[in-house]
Amino acid sequence: MSLFDTHTHLYLPEFDPSPSAAVERAIAAGVTRMMFPNVDLTTIEPMRDLASQFPDNVTMAMGLHPTEIGPGWQDDLQKIHEELLQGAAKGEYKAVGEVGIDLYWDATYEREQMQAFERQVDWAIELGLPVIIHRREGQRQALEVLQGKPVKAVFHSFGGTPQDVEEIRRVGDFYFGINGIVTFKNSRLRETLPAIGLDRLLLETDSPYLAPVPHRGRRNESAYLPHIAAHIASHLSLPIDEVTESTTANALTLFSLPA
Repeated sequence: MSLFDTHTHLYLPEFDPSPSAAVERAIAAGVTRMMFPNVDLTTIEPMRDLASQFPDNVTMAMGLHPTEIGPGWQDDLQKIHEELLQGAAKGEYKAVGEVGIDLYWDATYEREQMQAFERQVDWAIELGLPVIIHRREGQRQALEVLQGKPVKAVFHSFGGTPQDVEEIRRVGDFYFGINGIVTFKNSRLRETLPAIGLDRLLLETDSPYLAPVPHRGRRNESAYLPHIAAHIASHLSLPIDEVTESTTANALTLFSLPA
């Protein structure tokens, strides 16, 4: 069994003093591939440092998270762009992310978030890279930005309804990242899985957040991804090997990675 965690932040301070141990636990659990999406300027160095220790297992994405859009966002975004260009030229960055819209905590910078998101989507198109999309309480705004743009993307941490899936598909043929939310007792995401279909599913943990059952309430990590795969297999009435193989193949296709 070889799993791909398409969204994990094992480089964050929650994993100090030994983030490498979290990567090693994931590999031991069969999670042999991981995607590290960036958050802001402060996370670039720790992300790159941890990824460099596991070149056969870890891939990176560069972007500015929507919650980091504030008064100095234009300068921050310019620095992110420079880092993206340098890293993409060396093959170090395989996606633009984590980017998008987050209006859950604060809608003050809604317009600026949309501007930053659009700019980063345009960079992805120019570089031929996919986009890792964060859209918390901002699906309408995200789709407005994506309308008419020829970009490949995954809607990360997806927890929506079949109607949300239909709305997204009217804009583009995107992937959907499913994490520990699918294991929560009252989650309605299980009803959405058939609407997505196995050919557009990606597995993720979003570590250190959203730990799946039976680890809910604790710090999440990529080693817990098998629990998510097992829940998806159960609710789609499929063998877990089929879910594993298909979601890993989907990730390799989206990020243009060799098997």
